[in-house]
Amino acid sequence: MTLDVTNFGEILMSRPAGKEAFSMAKAYIFNKLSPTEILTLDFKNVKVLAPSWADEFITSVKSSYPNKIECINTQNESVSQSLKFVQL
Repeated sequence: MTLDVTNFGEILMSRPAGKEAFSMAKAYIFNKLSPTEILTLDFKNVKVLAPSWADEFITSVKSSYPNKIECINTQNESVSQSLKFVQL
């Protein structure tokens, strides 16, 4: 399954916003994933990704979803550096 991260906005900042995004994703998306399905996070059109948002959202995803998680369209410097911060 591919999750378009811009569903949560083009500018992703703050821990509270990351926590809210995770809650929405958990309620509407993660329940539909099969146990062996790869989750792809698509960062196309994300303009700013703050490390705090990435940490809150992605760390929660990793702890709730044990299968493989991959990221695509991460060429934006803000996105690539924030993803390094959360070690994904």
